[in-house]
Amino acid sequence: MELSVVIITFNEERNIARCITSVKQVADEVIVVDSGSTDNTVQIAKEHGAQVTHRDWTNYSDQKNFANGLATGRYILSLDADESVSEQLRHSILEARHAGLHGAYSMARLTNYCGTWVRHGGWYPDIKVRLFPKEKARWKGEHVHETLQLDLGVGTTLLKGDLLHYSFYSVEQHERQAEHFAGLAAKAMHARNKRSSRLRIIFSPVSRFVQGYFFRGGFLDGGAGFTIARISARAKRLKYTELARLNREGA
Repeated sequence: MELSVVIITFNEERNIARCITSVKQVADEVIVVDSGSTDNTVQIAKEHGAQVTHRDWTNYSDQKNFANGLATGRYILSLDADESVSEQLRHSILEARHAGLHGAYSMARLTNYCGTWVRHGGWYPDIKVRLFPKEKARWKGEHVHETLQLDLGVGTTLLKGDLLHYSFYSVEQHERQAEHFAGLAAKAMHARNKRSSRLRIIFSPVSRFVQGYFFRGGFLDGGAGFTIARISARAKRLKYTELARLNREGA
């Protein structure tokens, strides 16, 4: 077995079929680890040929490492359920397989935000290492923004083509996720003995908005760019406000 596609899911009935379909030509198997979906995610995944395993949620890194452990392929292509492989990227992966996989492979991620492909504001190319040898990589991070740690000496090659990320279907969905992740980030910072301050609560959101909307060209993405910059700024304020509360309470 050469290549396993690994996906973790929770209530992804809107996305999972597209994700699995996009990798059928490159995958020898598709592994889905579901953490208790209450919609049709599991049924749809099975209908599209995935091997589905239930596991109660722990955290992103732990869930992904468990899923990787179920894979029988020498290589793993790790995807989120709301991602899919573009035609060009699929061709690049097939070419890499034909030439003989070696090292790890990165790819540019292009995000669709409420129907708009976002190419500015720091959201693109958003390079991610997602194709890697199973025995030489492990996900790290307990709360949010898990990162892939490769063994020393494992080189990385950038593949042509985009990993398509269907991030949010509504602004409200983005706001809810931003609030959730801000809370997780605050907990992670507090665990590392980081401190908040009134100045950070006031000025960090302003800095985030200006950086994303003006310096990184978010305005070029029109209304989507403004909304993304606004919510990113609000998330900064929420993170430092929550961190200040944790600092005060010593939680």
